[in-house]
Amino acid sequence: MVLKMSTLFVRTLREDPADAEVTSHRLLVRAGYVRRVAPGIFTMLPMGLRLLRNVERIVREEMDAIGGQELTFPALLPREPYEATGRWTEYGANLFRLKDRRGGDYLLGPTHEEMFTLAVKDFYSSYKDLPLTLYQIQTKYRDEARPRAGILRGREFLMKDSYSFDVDDDGLRAAYERHRLAYGRIFDRFGLDYVICSATSGAMGGSASEEFLAVCDIGEDTFVRCTNGDYAANVEAVTTPAPEALAIEGLPAAQVVDTPDTPTIETLVDLFNARDDLRREDRAWTAGDTLKNVMLMLTLPDGKREPLAVGVPGDREVDLRRLEAQVAPAEVAPMSEAEFQQHPALVKGYIGPGVLGEKGSSGIRYLVDPRVVDGTSWITGADQPGKHVVHLVAGRDFTPDGTVEAVRIQDGDVCPVDGGALELARGIEIGHIFQLGQKYAKALGLTVLDQNGKAVTVTMGSYGVGVTRAIAVVAEQTADERGLCWPRELAPADVHVVAAGKTEEIKAGAAQLADALSATGLEVLLDDRKDVSPGVKFNDSELLGVPTIVVVGKRLADGMIEIRDRKTGEKEEIPVEGAAERIAAIVRAG
Repeated sequence: MVLKMSTLFVRTLREDPADAEVTSHRLLVRAGYVRRVAPGIFTMLPMGLRLLRNVERIVREEMDAIGGQELTFPALLPREPYEATGRWTEYGANLFRLKDRRGGDYLLGPTHEEMFTLAVKDFYSSYKDLPLTLYQIQTKYRDEARPRAGILRGREFLMKDSYSFDVDDDGLRAAYERHRLAYGRIFDRFGLDYVICSATSGAMGGSASEEFLAVCDIGEDTFVRCTNGDYAANVEAVTTPAPEALAIEGLPAAQVVDTPDTPTIETLVDLFNARDDLRREDRAWTAGDTLKNVMLMLTLPDGKREPLAVGVPGDREVDLRRLEAQVAPAEVAPMSEAEFQQHPALVKGYIGPGVLGEKGSSGIRYLVDPRVVDGTSWITGADQPGKHVVHLVAGRDFTPDGTVEAVRIQDGDVCPVDGGALELARGIEIGHIFQLGQKYAKALGLTVLDQNGKAVTVTMGSYGVGVTRAIAVVAEQTADERGLCWPRELAPADVHVVAAGKTEEIKAGAAQLADALSATGLEVLLDDRKDVSPGVKFNDSELLGVPTIVVVGKRLADGMIEIRDRKTGEKEEIPVEGAAERIAAIVRAG
């Protein structure tokens, strides 16, 4: 096939769009692949659609290879199944809700677990029908509060979601591993630099889950890697190795001391190191010796709000995203001044464990960092203005309601696997796989009869790939200062032929070469535009990012044309005679 730019529905732009925040957004719009319709909503133009179809093709090939069967559900869905699983409420404001003319509640599907579960329930009733893997490539809708970065984070997007159905956990684990390997092949074919990270399940539910993160500085996800190379996890899923409990016997008794004018951890530590009656003999006090109690508010999906206190070492900060992952589907925000005043037991700046906890005078649930183990001794608020308590020992003087992973992870933190050092990096989620277990099957009554004729609940897995997002992610990782640079398998064409001259001989020579390349089975983009200078055509060929560029110009008179490798910039002159076969061989060699 030959796509002629003289008639192709595409316009390239010299200037960046005003609302472009990231490289992929800027270049995809400038190159005429996508067009913004509204915040988080984009049209896929013909060149963009060709990219999208190549992404879909690769995904389909790998899903079919592991026995997946494709179907398509509607995007407009009834409320009742999502009500049964609790997600009508749990999804909160991210769900697009609407009513029909009869007042019935509907939604635009964010994911389709409920639909897949009910479809299998309608068709299958015996263990002999399983295992089963179904998938679709379907439009999803999420009412993002801040759609951003073009098609990286939209409100309407295309996604591949697949679901496995098995009679037991062994079958689930096998299906999960098949998908894990298939995802590796998909992202390898996309040419991505990615990391497989342990992750939390969030609103999806279930037990084990992993994210496939494309390494990228503009990524919204922060992940860690162990310097020993044997561990990677989204920061929300990182577990803190809890130290062993310490002996309590013989520790000094807790003592309340006057600590005026200590509004910060830094000033408190300075005071303890400056005063003779508080100074340590063995070493200086540090912020890590203090216990900081942070007051927060949880907003539940039904709108109810409740307070939460989180205790962390004073040298660490609370990471609200990490905390939110632990208390999902609730949302977390700092306690406001008005909300603080509703709890008279709290003394601002001097809050300590004494009034916290569900059994404390405040009644506020109190969770602490896993490092706060029995026998650890702390400086913390004494619940009195201008006073702190020193030598307050966990397990002796206070007992929290539980622990929570909430501190901001730092470079150098201890790896939970081998004790090595963690290092932080950023990435973009391109895939996520979940061992859902029986959450949705139980909620919707999906059972089959086992070998003994007994009804057993089916166990499920859920596996997603961001199809639209993949285009932007590849663009982020492969673009350079000249424009886009597509991997061979994804490119909208195999070869970009540039007619670099206005003579009829050059135009005819470029057209003939394009036809010859097409005859070898290649897809060809031919820049045959009139009244466009060679310089503009060269710039557009680099902006569009087709991996092989062929220039038909003045040297055609000498029987020569030029091949350019878009990625490396390498150029080579070859005879026009036999050029189609030579170029086809280059393309097929990858």
